[in-house]
Amino acid sequence: MQAKFGIIEIPRSIESARENARLAEEHGFDMVGVADSQSLFRELFVTLSVIGGATERVVIGPTVTNPLTRHPAVMASGLASIQEIAGGRAFLGIATGDSAIYNLGERPRGLAGLKEYIQALRRLFAGEHTEFGGKPIHTRWIGGLDQPQVPIYIAAEGPKTLELAGEIADGVFCGMGFSPDVAKVTLDHIRTGAERAGRTLDDIDIWALGRVNVGEDRAALVSEIRMELASTAHHAFRFTQDGKLVPPQFADAIREVQQGYKPSHHEDLGESPNAQLMQDPELLAYMVDRFAVLGTPEECVAQIQRIREAGIHQILFTGFVDDRPGLIENLGRHVFPRCRN
Repeated sequence: MQAKFGIIEIPRSIESARENARLAEEHGFDMVGVADSQSLFRELFVTLSVIGGATERVVIGPTVTNPLTRHPAVMASGLASIQEIAGGRAFLGIATGDSAIYNLGERPRGLAGLKEYIQALRRLFAGEHTEFGGKPIHTRWIGGLDQPQVPIYIAAEGPKTLELAGEIADGVFCGMGFSPDVAKVTLDHIRTGAERAGRTLDDIDIWALGRVNVGEDRAALVSEIRMELASTAHHAFRFTQDGKLVPPQFADAIREVQQGYKPSHHEDLGESPNAQLMQDPELLAYMVDRFAVLGTPEECVAQIQRIREAGIHQILFTGFVDDRPGLIENLGRHVFPRCRN
């Protein structure tokens, strides 16, 4: 299987999002996702429409949105419109919710709510009338379009969410980490869910999701993504650490990061309050080893090859660093060509 690579864009401005998407396509990325956090970043669908008009090849979509801030009819209408703009290149990435809902004082709906939402979306994408929350809804205009339905990806960290993705989703963004033991457990849970629905792993588009930084000064690279690693500790181990292969010596330190995490500063660049939570050098090293591809181009190539040997051949990166264009170019020129096949 050929390797594929994607990158998530935080739309700190519409112009930077457009230019970063163009650059990613130019340098061989296969997917450009857009983060959805209305209280912190530019609006998701406005940004996607601009990116859709500025690119020709990459698939584009939310990475990721949630089932709370948009009614399913609004979500279906927006995504079908992006599908039209992008000529069939749209996808939906969705999870139970993080900074977008926490900054509104809301809480996740849970997996049952996520499943209900996705089931309603599928019917809406088909132009059908359906129900949501006990009320009739429709997006009648979508049914008349000559375009493929938007594929749905679930972003998943825990065992139950991975199994749900295997059961009902077209694809999954696996956020459990990159290490071989984690990859094995991840694939096992997706397979379990797939078998419940009479499917196999071959029926599901599987991507690993994690952090990235490329350069010569390892300490500086790690320091620059501390806020990303704090975000990962806050989100990937939320609700429970059970079944997530957390070494006992890091359990309490991860809980301290979660307790101190500030959603209002989610993925802020620089020496943010969340970056300051990652002061424990042993925890920081563990989070880098498990959740990041980081180092020189040669080291990044070797790490990607290890991920592929573990059975996952597609990787969606964040890379929320100061010099995004430089990171995109570095990956495209010096890393990806050496580990495509």
